[in-house]
Amino acid sequence: MNHLKPSETLEVLMNGAKAKADMPLKKMIIFGIFAGAFIAFAGAGANMGSFNLLANPETFGLGKILSGTIFTVGLMLVVLGGAELFTGNTTMLAAAIDKRITFSSMLKNWVIVYICNFIGGVLIAFMIYYSGGLNAGDGWLGAITVKIASGKVNMGFGQALVSGIMCNWLVCMAVWLSTGAQTTTGKIFSIFFPIWLFVTAGFEHSVANMFFIPAGIFASTNELFTALSGVSAEVLANLTWSGMLINNLLPVTIGNIVGGAICVAVGYYAALKSEK
Repeated sequence: MNHLKPSETLEVLMNGAKAKADMPLKKMIIFGIFAGAFIAFAGAGANMGSFNLLANPETFGLGKILSGTIFTVGLMLVVLGGAELFTGNTTMLAAAIDKRITFSSMLKNWVIVYICNFIGGVLIAFMIYYSGGLNAGDGWLGAITVKIASGKVNMGFGQALVSGIMCNWLVCMAVWLSTGAQTTTGKIFSIFFPIWLFVTAGFEHSVANMFFIPAGIFASTNELFTALSGVSAEVLANLTWSGMLINNLLPVTIGNIVGGAICVAVGYYAALKSEK
């Protein structure tokens, strides 16, 4: 497939960052909600496709592999369909360092897109729960949803932060590679493998968690789901909105910023700026 040189990819990425910074507010809000919804749809599909495998320790790894193949569709919808995803937008830091955009315009984009991604993720989580989608497999999908969410809100701060770094390093590599790809097929393959890798490895993605954890919170109101999940009352106690924000989204978001903005954007900028 045709592909840009790394220095050319950096140029395109920084020009794209300027377009993001100058985007009208209404468009930014709509595209932010779209991206949150697209990632949530991918999360819902990934859970549905793999919950039986995830429920069994002997097939857990296979479940993650299958989950990862399905989840890749989320970033494809964002990149090819057009939407604003916070984690991918952390690469805007390269353009800010290059003085193509201001740091304030970058931060404005990050905050607005993050909030709108959250709205989109929670909206789909509620719709999946309300529609009865979590009843699949005689309630085992709902049970696995509770178990996944409970695990996320009971991670240690450092554990969640480091996992967030590794996650968005790979997510932004998918953005980087797809930016350099010159065909639709090339962009799809560029997105598929890094995203598949991060999901299979079990890393933490803040926007994905805006679906997984709310879905678990909604599911935890169902006694059948919580009973089947096998999650203890002590662990389940943290599965709340405040638990999500403080125990997971805070450290994971910081980690995602480091992974995307520093490891990818600043790393490539430092290596390639003399070649521009």
